[in-house]
Amino acid sequence: MGQASCVREGMRIFSGGVWEQKYGYARAVVAGPRVVVSGCTATVDGEVQHEGDAYLQAMTAFDIALDAVEAAGLTREDVVMVRYYVVDGRHYDAVGTALSEVLGHVRPACTGVQVAGLIDRRMLVEIEIEAFRA
Repeated sequence: MGQASCVREGMRIFSGGVWEQKYGYARAVVAGPRVVVSGCTATVDGEVQHEGDAYLQAMTAFDIALDAVEAAGLTREDVVMVRYYVVDGRHYDAVGTALSEVLGHVRPACTGVQVAGLIDRRMLVEIEIEAFRA
């Protein structure tokens, strides 16, 4: 969805996201058979996409997160945990629908949390993923 391809540097995956460099973190970290993906939003090339639409923001965030999983050499079938954060409880169903469409066949563990806000007021959802290769 327009996101730059992820680049693997040793045990770290970088997507070129604006905050990765600014705040000094990696999009994902490979730790043995485990891949932990940092929170992903619908930010592409520094711009928040799909303002006001939690479903499309979730789909974009899942694309970004799963790109990092794939850059680490795993697949969506290896996803074992999803955590999502919404800024309004009304968005749970939209994000849950996106989760079902993207990973419903995998059936990972999942936690959804309502938060007071994200780094940009236009962001409605942030998604973290963990994957594991047995």
